[in-house]
Amino acid sequence: MDATHPYDLVCIGSGPAGQRAAVQAAKLGKRTALVERRRVVGGVCLDTGTIPSKTFREAVLSFTSRGTAFERAGGAGVGSAGEQAAVRRGPPSAPELLARVSEVVERESRVIADQLARNGVEVVYGEASFRDPHCLVVREGGCERELRAASILIAVGTRPAPPPGVPIDGRTIITSDEIVQLAAIPRSLVVVGAGVIGVEYASMFAQLGTEVTLVDRQRRPLEFLDHEIVDELIHQMRDRNVLFRGEEAVEHMEVHEGPPRRAVVMLESGKRIVADLVLFAIGRTGATEGLELGAAGLSADARGRLAVDGCFRTAVPHIFAAGDVVGYPSLAATSSEQGRLAACHAMGAPAKPFAPHFPIGIYAIPEVSMVGAPEHELTARKIPYEVGVARYREIARGQILGDDSGFFKMLFHREERSLLGVHVIGTGATELIHVGQAVVALGGGLDYFLDAVFNYPTLAECYKVAALDAANKLAL
Repeated sequence: MDATHPYDLVCIGSGPAGQRAAVQAAKLGKRTALVERRRVVGGVCLDTGTIPSKTFREAVLSFTSRGTAFERAGGAGVGSAGEQAAVRRGPPSAPELLARVSEVVERESRVIADQLARNGVEVVYGEASFRDPHCLVVREGGCERELRAASILIAVGTRPAPPPGVPIDGRTIITSDEIVQLAAIPRSLVVVGAGVIGVEYASMFAQLGTEVTLVDRQRRPLEFLDHEIVDELIHQMRDRNVLFRGEEAVEHMEVHEGPPRRAVVMLESGKRIVADLVLFAIGRTGATEGLELGAAGLSADARGRLAVDGCFRTAVPHIFAAGDVVGYPSLAATSSEQGRLAACHAMGAPAKPFAPHFPIGIYAIPEVSMVGAPEHELTARKIPYEVGVARYREIARGQILGDDSGFFKMLFHREERSLLGVHVIGTGATELIHVGQAVVALGGGLDYFLDAVFNYPTLAECYKVAALDAANKLAL
């Protein structure tokens, strides 16, 4: 820090990337400021993204599925038990579900604010834009403040991509940002876009008994996941009355005032869908339009994203970018680590490269998670592999939980016996995956799992069962 640059680092955005970067720089003894334009720290992740959506999911499950394991064991199917429980308790209202979301958001915001304060990070509220490559102007309530820094991190995240030619009214036509403002649970819903966000919300509303139609240009959703896992996800969502319309696109829409007020969606194929609510989840764009990037010598791509090198450095050497604004993988967990690494590079602290093996979690109902390579990728790369499978219905913990459809598999190199990938669908998938992540990162393989002892009864026993299955196949 010097008189010319009072701050060593200024982070724009307090989501996972900006927050972690600011704390890391502060722990290195640097004077750090963080700029946030929203009402609370936490960024999109806390305001409308990861935390609200995952809390909404848990609220949905608490109203519909929890406490029904023994009823399912008595003969009801996985989907029907949740529906029966919802009928007995009565369908939850939107305010009931969203009350829990508001509670968690407020608590998490206090945790983040306290962490920033404890580390001496100065939080500045307002809209930031570049005046020059080292200077930011923060505007709030008609006031302006200049922040000059030796290094700057852009961690502004993304916002939902607007549907072309379709106005978002917040009532009948919405994006994921407006979910937290719903006044009522729709009886019918069209979700346009079968990416992660679209699939997650489609499954949540289907669990509530909403008739859901999922429309996407691709033939199948989530192509980056293992295809067998996706097939199982589609099967379970269909059991919950989700109708998939693949290789379809919206041609135009109309809103009929009613009563009741409803949307009419016309597809390019000529199909016509009438629904209470339409959720557009057609991707996200970087929230960079108000930053005046040109004043800093930067430019974003057509989707508002910034290009960075392996150190998260932009074309301007002292300006870094991290999190969703740099594109894939656009996960809260990876964004946090990117922010930490960016701060280390900016402050000249030693840092290892970004880890190649990170878990991916899809918080649909049921959960899906993966680490490493899927089967279709290994096949394309001509890597010899063997599959080990475990099914929740064969695992004591799966029986206890009442999850008889969970599916778990590991992929091992046929010759080296190293672990190449783990793919899970079912209860606790996003937690279960971390054992596999550690083994992949440490270069372990089949022999570790054959010798390891896992707590019983736990879902982690899937690792042992799947390893034994793979060993039996390799023995042949």
